[in-house]
Amino acid sequence: MNARYAVRWLAEHGLPRLALRAKYRTGDPFAELLSGEEGRSDPYSLIDRLRGTGGVRTGPVGYAAFDYQLCRAILRDNRFGVRTPIDPVVPRPLRRYAERVVLPPNPIEAPSMFMLDPPEHNRLRKPVASAFTPRAVARLDDRVREVVTELLDGMSARGSVDLIGDFAAQVPIAVISEMLGFPAADRELFLRWGDAVTPLLDVGISFRAHRRAMAATKAMEGYLAAHIEKLRREPRDDIFSALVSSGELNTTELMASANVLMGAGFETTVNLIGNAIPLLLAHPDQLDLLRAEPQRWPGAIEEVLRFDPPVQMTARRALESVDFGAGVRIRPGESMIVSLAGANRDPAQFPDPHRFDVTRANAKQHLAFGSGIHACIGASLARMEAIHALPILFERFPGLRLDGKPHRRGLSTLHGYQHMPALLRRPADARAVPSMASGDRTPGS
Repeated sequence: MNARYAVRWLAEHGLPRLALRAKYRTGDPFAELLSGEEGRSDPYSLIDRLRGTGGVRTGPVGYAAFDYQLCRAILRDNRFGVRTPIDPVVPRPLRRYAERVVLPPNPIEAPSMFMLDPPEHNRLRKPVASAFTPRAVARLDDRVREVVTELLDGMSARGSVDLIGDFAAQVPIAVISEMLGFPAADRELFLRWGDAVTPLLDVGISFRAHRRAMAATKAMEGYLAAHIEKLRREPRDDIFSALVSSGELNTTELMASANVLMGAGFETTVNLIGNAIPLLLAHPDQLDLLRAEPQRWPGAIEEVLRFDPPVQMTARRALESVDFGAGVRIRPGESMIVSLAGANRDPAQFPDPHRFDVTRANAKQHLAFGSGIHACIGASLARMEAIHALPILFERFPGLRLDGKPHRRGLSTLHGYQHMPALLRRPADARAVPSMASGDRTPGS
């Protein structure tokens, strides 16, 4: 591994990792949420403890908000910008040296729009956003249905499957690969790279995980550079080729935009579909209602997003002093963790928040996709893919059941499953009501 990358790891993750471990040993719930097993598998009881009586909380790596109205206000407040990868509390000599280390294009490194504030954020988001407008997503509707049907046809001859690797991940990777002009044969390559890169979104990852992520980003950089040059010579009829041909972005910005497209078009959807399956199997009354009244599926998707959001938290950086009252004043440069999962379980906004209810009238008010100028660019695509994938899955396999406990991904920011073994029972064999196998049930299940 490049020694300079090791310096970046120390500044971005190594020192926060030490702070989190020290706090974790004292039983600090914030440290447990960010780095403990409970925070990754069932964060909601910890979030309730941290919410307390409301307001801004102080933690081992900055401040945090868990209340709906407060989270929404921060996300839409121009006194806050995106959080820089290296926290200002890192000793200045190390921070200055680490900031000079240039990493391969990745989701948490500028010029990724995830890490830029206006006006640069607006310049990079505008051409990419055209791929995710309601009209653009509607044009993909038939193709998404085809992909789902093809996948389920392939699964139907098998008795057991991994509902993540064989289905939830395959739907979005097929769609986003076609949008970017990648050959179908390279989809598994991007799944492996994505699995290695996503831990960068967490706080305090291990040196080993960081080294694996750097190797993946370096490999992706080479692949994307060659792909972009090929598209310049031989334009194709896909969204990314149009972006390349427009000349609005340079090569580095194009690679960053490809990373954003992959993140927006894949990560949210795979976790949305994956989280929905065990939730619905754990609540057979809700699944029965959807079978009887399929027009309720859009509302069910919103309730899944509220109840178990694919992205649990995001972070902001104060651009100026912000007074929150009660003696809490955040100085410029200090970090604020915004708990999207906490906002979505706030009883002041969602009565009986730990109850999963596909008829919940205000479910769509959730903050699963964020809010403000950095709201998830792929939200409409994720909704559309889920609205096809889930009803067709349960229609084709009414006797579907999990085969043991699903395995979580082991991340605190992205909340989803790595593996989900399941048994597919043919319609003629489906007599019992589907139920969840063994206990990875969130509060209220």
